Amino acid sequence: MPQTINAAVHHELLIKKSRFIACVQPMSDRAAAQAVVASLRAQHPGAAHVCWALLAGGQSAAVDDGEPSGTAGRPMLDVLRHQDLEGVLATVVRYFGGVKLGAGGLVRAYTDSVAQALLQAEKVAIVKLRQLRCVVPYAMEGMLRRELELAQATLLDVSHGDSVTLAFSLPDADALALQAHLNECGNGRVLWLDEQ
Repeated sequence: MPQTINAAVHHELLIKKSRFIACVQPMSDRAAAQAVVASLRAQHPGAAHVCWALLAGGQSAAVDDGEPSGTAGRPMLDVLRHQDLEGVLATVVRYFGGVKLGAGGLVRAYTDSVAQALLQAEKVAIVKLRQLRCVVPYAMEGMLRRELELAQATLLDVSHGDSVTLAFSLPDADALALQAHLNECGNGRVLWLDEQ
C-alpha cells in the first residue's frame, strides 16, 4: 500500500568535507516542488548543487543540478520508490568540500542522505476514498446514520426534501460491502445516486 510522510524531516551528512543537507517532505505536484527548490537555492547561495527528486504520480522528476548525470536525482528517486512512497519530495543541498567523490561516491552520498532522512520520517498510508450518495425515506434516516457511524464513514452532506439525500465517504476498499449491507438493511428502499 503506498504511503506518504506527514511532515518535513531534515538530515545532514558530512562526507570528505562535502556537506549534504537532505530534506524529505510531503509534496503533491511539480510546481510546488520547483518552488521549494527555488527557495532552497535562495537560502543556500553558496551551495554547489541543489538536487531533487519528486515522486508524485505523473509529475515525478529527478534532477541532478550539475552533478554527473544519474548520480543524484535518479538515485534519490529510487530511494523513494523502494520505500513505496507517493507524494514526497526529496532535496539535497550540497556544499562542495574540495574532495571529488567519484560517481559511485556521489550515488552513495545522495542515496544515504535521503535514506537517513526517511528513517526519521513518520509514514502514513494513503487511503483512497470513495464518495457515495443515496436517497432514503425519512423513516430510514436514523438507521442509515447509525450504520454510517458504525462503518466509520464520514457524513459529508444531508439534504431533506421529499426524501433524505445523504452524501458520505469511506475507504474505497470498504465501499461495496457497505453498499450491500445498506441495501439489505433498507429492503430495497435505498436509492443510489451517481458515484464519484
